[in-house]
Amino acid sequence: MEKKRFLEAGKITNTHGVRGEVKIEPWCDSAHFLTGFEKLYINNNAYSVSSAYVHKNSVIALFDEVSDINAAMRLKGSVVFIDREDVKLEEGEYFIADIIGLPVIDEQSGEKIGELKDVLEYPASRIYVVSGEPERLIPAVPEFVRKVDTENGAVYVRLIEGM
Repeated sequence: MEKKRFLEAGKITNTHGVRGEVKIEPWCDSAHFLTGFEKLYINNNAYSVSSAYVHKNSVIALFDEVSDINAAMRLKGSVVFIDREDVKLEEGEYFIADIIGLPVIDEQSGEKIGELKDVLEYPASRIYVVSGEPERLIPAVPEFVRKVDTENGAVYVRLIEGM
């Protein structure tokens, strides 16, 4: 499975102030993650980040290419992308976009139980939505998700009765 180079990371929900700053709703693990980029991509264009900080679970960003509130207003509603090459993932970390659509394998039987259809974010943990008969909701914790193999393209799980 070919991995997308540019990944959705958030959405510009509004402007902030009169200097041309934008408010970004982050779609990644944390708002702080988005503040570490020198470039963000919007509408197929690269924008150089001159400043970015977290404010009330959003990111307030100022781009070199956006000089005033009118230019910022034109970006409202746009999806913000990051370049995967600008990210250094730690061992065992992966992008959610890379696991959606992967086959989900029962670790004990070796059988495919479905495909990873969605990842839901909850305060306690993520929940993997696995298509199949029946559709399953699997907490993304080490007890149940035993291995995520993005290189070979599979997610291995341990099921319990009723799951």
